[in-house]
Amino acid sequence: MQVHELPTIDMPALAERLAGLPHLVFLDSAMPHAALGRYSYLAADPYAVLDARDGGATLGGEPVADALVALDRALDAARAQRQPDLPPFQGGAAGFVSYEFGRRLERLPAPEVDDLGVPDLVLPLYDWVVACDHARGKAWLISTGAPAPEGAEREARARSRAEQALEWLSRPAPARKPAAPAPLSFSSNFDRAAYEAAIARTVEYVLAGDIFQANVAQRFLADLPEGFDPWAFYRRLRTRNAAPFAAYLDFGDVVVASSSPERFVRVEGDQVEARPIKGTAKRWTDPIADGSSSRALLGSEKDRAENVMIVDLLRNDLSRVCRPGTVEVPTLCGLETYASVHHLVSVVTGRLREGLGVVDLLRASFPGGSITGAPKLRAMEIITEIERHARGVYCGSIGWIGFTGDADFNIAIRTATLARGKALFQAGGGITALSDPAAEYDETLTKARAVFDAFGGRLAEQAEDARPFAAAGGLR
Repeated sequence: MQVHELPTIDMPALAERLAGLPHLVFLDSAMPHAALGRYSYLAADPYAVLDARDGGATLGGEPVADALVALDRALDAARAQRQPDLPPFQGGAAGFVSYEFGRRLERLPAPEVDDLGVPDLVLPLYDWVVACDHARGKAWLISTGAPAPEGAEREARARSRAEQALEWLSRPAPARKPAAPAPLSFSSNFDRAAYEAAIARTVEYVLAGDIFQANVAQRFLADLPEGFDPWAFYRRLRTRNAAPFAAYLDFGDVVVASSSPERFVRVEGDQVEARPIKGTAKRWTDPIADGSSSRALLGSEKDRAENVMIVDLLRNDLSRVCRPGTVEVPTLCGLETYASVHHLVSVVTGRLREGLGVVDLLRASFPGGSITGAPKLRAMEIITEIERHARGVYCGSIGWIGFTGDADFNIAIRTATLARGKALFQAGGGITALSDPAAEYDETLTKARAVFDAFGGRLAEQAEDARPFAAAGGLR
């Protein structure tokens, strides 16, 4: 392994120097935090790409039968011990797992409409990574030499790849002309009336005993103007909605820009942590109003009920792969504050059973319970029926799995996908028996506000394909 300390921790500037390299990934703690936003990572030019789409999967261009089995084998082939005093991601897989990947893990219905045809999974394998520790104010280039065999061959490759990466990182960043955001006009798959009807129908499912909760979202879609700059958009997004689990992925035909505040799962050794968010309140510029908003959220029976339900679901998911008696809830319904919203956040922890790892955890818990509902499978069926549109990256996960066996993934909320000349993002919320349809619609717009602002866009008044839910049949 080759390790070189870098003269700067300006990760966005370093990312600009890597522009044009294949599969650029920037896992960005845009809101540094001692525990949640301590590290940022940057990589490009992977030695192989795991890609799952259209019912199949490939690794390095070769077909594989099971994407997660192939991922596990590829990581195991380059297995390494974590180097102390460096950030935890020291090479491995990094990218996204779409919400639709869940249909590869369970038998679930397909959505009626897929606006962008985003792959189910893209996880490139990186032999080098730039890793930044914001708490220490240092950044390093780490070059592993993977996938060469251990010994002299791997060390020679590590040295050669480090030299190449350092050359890329030292070149001048491409000149960029400052430009105002393009005035995009977004359409939704719901107008207010249709979304409120969708929420009312979801409440009926709850009252009928089908589910306890489901997360229902509306999606916003716009045509991208010629010359749209995805990186400039992400720079605006990370400024307007700084978040600890932000990310920018330029995978060629798909670009993803995320400003997520939510961790899905983190694995360090055999320790597992999930941080589900349930419960949201708008922030205000007036400190008194803002304080009242946060206190009201903490005292909200409805929001606390949402959160506790999902904590129970995650305890169940983690118990499938964790040692008996190790799954705990050290924080229940704690308050966290971000640029535009307050959230209720809980923490669920456990210890993996011997012989199990990140891939087993993903099989047991993906997609995250906070963006599905409970029971998970029935909630996902209802989500597909009501939303009708594929979620894509939204409510999937973005993150990394290291050669060390450690991992960290977000829940891909506050996340935009750019593909096929279009921009797509979504916003939703957990629906329970106590949900008020009008308030739930307003909450989606509160969550979407920062993304709209970064696009410089607005929501068209009418949905392009909303339809009355009362005409879609009774409860099933």
